[in-house]
Amino acid sequence: MSTKLPECGVARFLVLLEGPWATLIVRELLAGTRRFNELRGALPGISPHTLTSRLRKFETYGIVTRTIYAEVPPRVEYELTPLGYEAKAILDAMAVWAVAVPDPASVE
Repeated sequence: MSTKLPECGVARFLVLLEGPWATLIVRELLAGTRRFNELRGALPGISPHTLTSRLRKFETYGIVTRTIYAEVPPRVEYELTPLGYEAKAILDAMAVWAVAVPDPASVE
């Protein structure tokens, strides 16, 4: 990751948590440490490539830690760092705001 992050906080947030999968991955990790297949199972439709890409990006920016256990087969676990856990307040605010938006199907 050699791309310089934007100065603007909102733009920086959007670069770090780009796409719908990024915020959903963080949401899943807020519940605690997860293995790769646990994350895939919790996120139907995400491709292994996309999940790997997002997790690597998060690791690069200090949002997630990746722990590899020397077992056979190897066990790899992902966990939010303290910085990653700070996103909880943002995701909670997003959820509150989104629920307040009326459903077009019920507004007739």
